[in-house]
Amino acid sequence: MTNSHANNSENLKKLRDLIKDIDYAMLTTVNEDGTLHSRPMATNREVEFDGDVWFFTYASSYKVVEINRNHQVNVSYAAPNKQSYVSLSGTTELIRDRQKLEEMWQPQLQAWFPKGLDEPDIALLKVNVEKAEYWDSPSSIVANTISLVKGAITGKPADVSKHEKLELK
Repeated sequence: MTNSHANNSENLKKLRDLIKDIDYAMLTTVNEDGTLHSRPMATNREVEFDGDVWFFTYASSYKVVEINRNHQVNVSYAAPNKQSYVSLSGTTELIRDRQKLEEMWQPQLQAWFPKGLDEPDIALLKVNVEKAEYWDSPSSIVANTISLVKGAITGKPADVSKHEKLELK
């Protein structure tokens, strides 16, 4: 295993740990006038993050129209209670493969897709993550206080969070 492969595995594990318990992400696409357009999307928590993010959607939705014009997207996650934040950027594609839809289907999706997998317009958005950035702070008051006191004593800025930029592909 090469060092870069080991680093990529570590990066994926870190990102996986940060987003695994977050129910919703914000998907940002580029509108036809060049402005950014964001909307919440339910995270498929049964699928382990491996560098791709998957969302169920209607193939005729406006987000798909935007994606067909510009494949660049951003997916952001926030867990304020844990003081962790993740931003993923990459390209996306629409997947209509029935086997993949069945593999990824979860009963709670019935709320958005009443006909389930029999919905003729159902599809998957696959986000191929190329770059990621995260901010992760200790969420306990004790850990933050220790860091702030250490900063006051040493005269150096408090180091209350970890911030990394990652290249995945």
